Amino acid sequence: IIGDALAYPFNNIKALLLYMVLGIIAALIGGTAVLGFAGAFATKGVGGAAFAGLGILGVIVFVIVIFLIEGYALDIIKYGIERRNDGPGIDFGRQVSNAIKLIVVSVVYYIVPAIITLVLGLFLRSWLITIIGIILFIVFALANFMAKCRLAKTDDLGAALAIGEAIGDISRVGIGNLIITVILIFVVLLIAAIILAFIAQLNNTIGSILLGLFSVYFVFFYNRAIGLLYSDA
Repeated sequence: IIGDALAYPFNNIKALLLYMVLGIIAALIGGTAVLGFAGAFATKGVGGAAFAGLGILGVIVFVIVIFLIEGYALDIIKYGIERRNDGPGIDFGRQVSNAIKLIVVSVVYYIVPAIITLVLGLFLRSWLITIIGIILFIVFALANFMAKCRLAKTDDLGAALAIGEAIGDISRVGIGNLIITVILIFVVLLIAAIILAFIAQLNNTIGSILLGLFSVYFVFFYNRAIGLLYSDA
């Protein structure tokens, strides 16, 4: 799975390059937005308003680009589930819609364990609720992986939000396989992060550009791996 996922981004060079360009834009504009807000705090009057406007515009563009990338990622999961080696077509409208659905799914899967933990915290000792909270977070985080795959496979938000069935998918995939895959993905990310941090110390601009490039590559790699894993369910 990891070997296939590492090579997969290069199976669709057109989409990879397009989203890498978008990733660079997002990284640079994100930095510009930060500078804009910093300038707004430091400058009064018209100048401060101009900086604030620049910051807000940067945030809007950054969010749109991230939506496009994350929405495309759901199609990558779908192709992984179907064991297809080609890349999904580019459909900005569909991919923005995908991203919005993904946000809804993630909010539900992380707010439910938080609510359960808070309610139990009213009755249980702090050390016990801490243990329960950690277990719930891990279970729902893994279930969220499965929910994303269910959404990619069916295009049905209701299927993704069927928490019981998503948790059941964990056992069908194999919790050992799922955890090992997640650990290996994290190792790849950690190695890349160390390299990028070192480069950023030498040249911040180049570091930001490389971060944008790798972020897109990682989205392709990570979602391909999750899709392939789910295909065994």
